[in-house]
Formats: sequence, C-alpha cells, structure tokens
Amino acid sequence: MSNEGSLQDLTMIIGTKQTTRMVELGKATEVYVAKDADPRITLKIVSLCKKMGIKVTYMDTMKQLGKACNIEVGAAMAAVVDE
Repeated sequence: MSNEGSLQDLTMIIGTKQTTRMVELGKATEVYVAKDADPRITLKIVSLCKKMGIKVTYMDTMKQLGKACNIEVGAAMAAVVDE
C-alpha cells in the first residue's frame, strides 16, 4: 500500500505552522515531510520531532504530499493527529 492511499483515511494537519503546533502540543503521532521542501523549514520540524519522539516519514515531492493529503497544491509537511 502506498503512502498516498493511507493518508487520506487519517486526520491530517497540513502546513508548516499547524504541523509545528501539533508537534509542540504532543498531538501529532507522525509527521510527513517533502524531500524537495525548503530545508530551512524542514530541518526545524525534523529536529523537533526527534526531540519529541515523533516518527518522521519522507515523501519525494511537495506535490506528492499534497496529493496524498487530498489537496490540489503541494505541501512541505503534514502531521497525523489523534482525533
């Protein structure tokens, strides 16, 4: 099963600010990061996830991550959250 199919069935928070907030609040269970996103942004969230013990999964492109989250634009990162 690809990541794209599995993400659409989960509660996702999309975007840098919202993802960071969910990680800081301890509500994120996993974070997806696009490999082609700006490293100045992604390095911060990867470091924070490591500190908080949250799994980070990489997607090849922002477009692929956006599609997996069921949006029509690219996304640098997204978080899976508990409902």
